[in-house]
Amino acid sequence: MKKIVVLGGGTGNFVVLRGLKQYEVDLTAIVSMADDGGSTGILRDELGVLPPGDVRQCLVALSNSSRLLRSLMNYRFENGNLGGHSFGNLLLSALEKVTGSFEKAVEEAGKILYIRGKVLPVTTHQVRLKMILSNRKVLEGEREIYLSQEIDKGYKSIFLEPYPRVNPRVLDEIKNADLMVLGPGGLHTSIIPNFLVEGVTEAICKTQATKVYVTNLMNRKGQTTGYKVSDYLKEMVTYLGKDCIDYILVNNKKPVEELIARYSEEGQIVANDMVNDPRVIHADMLGNFAEENKRDLIKRSLIRHDSKKLAQELMRIVNHL
Repeated sequence: MKKIVVLGGGTGNFVVLRGLKQYEVDLTAIVSMADDGGSTGILRDELGVLPPGDVRQCLVALSNSSRLLRSLMNYRFENGNLGGHSFGNLLLSALEKVTGSFEKAVEEAGKILYIRGKVLPVTTHQVRLKMILSNRKVLEGEREIYLSQEIDKGYKSIFLEPYPRVNPRVLDEIKNADLMVLGPGGLHTSIIPNFLVEGVTEAICKTQATKVYVTNLMNRKGQTTGYKVSDYLKEMVTYLGKDCIDYILVNNKKPVEELIARYSEEGQIVANDMVNDPRVIHADMLGNFAEENKRDLIKRSLIRHDSKKLAQELMRIVNHL
C-alpha cells in the first residue's frame, strides 16, 4: 500500500484528504499549528490549548463515520457564550485537557470519527506566526497575516515564535512516504508555516518520496496579487532551500466569467507561466458550481478544487511510482 503524506492547513488539506480517502492508500495529514483566528484563537488564549481548527477539518475529511457525526464536528454555535465556536474545536480542546496531550486528543478523536489515516500536528509546542513587512510593520499572528492587504508590497521575514521543535512522528512519516502532497492552501498562512518548524524542510528535500505541489486556483489580493505559478514555486523554494518538487499540478479549466467577476475584488486567477516545464501536469480540477447554493456565490471559497478530480490526478502519479 502506497504511503501518501499531505502537508498544509485549512481547507486545502480537507480537499486533498477527502478525495484520497476513497483509495486504498496509507494517508497521513501533517497540519500547521499556527492558526489563531476565530474559535481556535479564543480557545488558544483562554484555555492554553493547541489550535484545533485545521486538525478538525482533517479529521472530518478522513472520517468514515455517519454524516450526522461529521456534521456535528463542524457545527458552529450561533448564540450565547459559545457563539462562534464549533463543536469539534470544543471536543478537541476538552480531549486535550482530559488526556493531557494534544496528540492523544487527536488520536482519540480519530477513533470516535473512525478515520482512515493519521492526523499529526507539525509541532506540539505553542507557536505564533509573525511577519515583518518591508515597511517594518509587524503582523502578529496568522489572522493578521491572512487579513493583510500589504504583503504584496514586500516583506522581510516570516517566522514562528518561539522557534518550535518538530513533532518527531512527522519526520518519520515524511521519510517513509511514497508521495508528498504540498498545497493547495494559503501560501503564507497554511503552507510556509510548516516549513518554519525545525527539520521539516530538510526532511522534505531528503525523502525519496515523489513531491507534488498543487497550485492554488486564485490569488489573494494584497498578498499574492499578480502571482503566477512560478511565483508560488519560487517562494516555496526559498523556504525549502532548493527546488525539490517533482510535479506541479495546475488546473486548466477556467471558472465561468460571472464567478470571476464576483471575485475580482478579492483576487484573480493564478496564471500558468510554466506551460513548457516538464514537471507541470495540466488537468481540469475545478469544482462544480452548478450544485452550489447561488446565495453563496460571493464567497471566494467556491472557486476551489474538486476533491475527486484532484485525487484522480494524484493517484495517476502514485500508480506510476
